[in-house]
Amino acid sequence: MLLTCGNEEVLKLWDVDTGNCRHTFNSSVKRVINSCAWFPDSRKIVCGSINPDNRIYTCDLEGNELEVWEGERMPKISDLAVTPDGHRLISICSNREIWIREFPRGKEWVIPEEHSITSLSLSRDGKFLIVNLNSEEIHLWNVIDVSTIPDTFRGHKQKMYVIRSCFGGSNCLFIASGSEDSQRHSSVPIQVLSGHSMTVNCVSWNPMRPHMLASASDDRTIRIWMANKRPRKN
Repeated sequence: MLLTCGNEEVLKLWDVDTGNCRHTFNSSVKRVINSCAWFPDSRKIVCGSINPDNRIYTCDLEGNELEVWEGERMPKISDLAVTPDGHRLISICSNREIWIREFPRGKEWVIPEEHSITSLSLSRDGKFLIVNLNSEEIHLWNVIDVSTIPDTFRGHKQKMYVIRSCFGGSNCLFIASGSEDSQRHSSVPIQVLSGHSMTVNCVSWNPMRPHMLASASDDRTIRIWMANKRPRKN
C-alpha cells in the first residue's frame, strides 16, 4: 500500500500492485494534509494538517479518527515519522522544532534548531534522526538519549527547495542526500554521484540491498545507483 498527500491534494491510499486508489480519506471539514506516516503494523496512520487548523491525528485505514492533538496553541506541522517500534511520534513543528512524543500520550520533549527544518528521516532502528536545514547542513540527533549538540554533515546545496536525505548502506552507517546542484551527495561527502541535470529532491536507500539507492530529480527522472564491486584480493 502507498499513501499520498500534498498541500493541494486529499489523502489517498493506493494499491501498489494494481495502481488503483483503495480509499480516499474524507472529512466533514476539508483539510489540507501536508504530511503522513505509517505505523509499523500498517493498520493505522498519522497525519498532519495545516488548514483550516493545525492538528495531528491518527486514524485507521477507513479514515476513522483514533487520537487527535489540536487546539489554539498547536504549532504548524511540516513533517512526521513514527519509530519502528510504534512507541514514538516525531514531528517537525513551526519549522524550527523537533517534537518527540511517546505513545499513548506519554512523555513529550522538544529539540530546537536555529534554522528552518525542511525534512526529517529516521534510522531503521528508530534510535537516530536526521533533519535537513536551509543552512545547508544535515543534523543527526539521538532520539533515545538527546544531547544538546548534534553531529553535523555538509556538502549538499540547498537554498530554495525541499531536499531530503536518508540513512542507508551497511547497518545504516551512511547518510545520503539530494542537492540543488543536481548531484547526489553522501556524507561530507565521501562520494558525489553525477547524472541528474536538475535539482535532486529526494534519495532513498534500498533496505534489502545496502549497495543500492534511488534518487528523484526535477529533471523528471528516477535513477537507480549501485556501488561498484571492488576486486577481491588473492
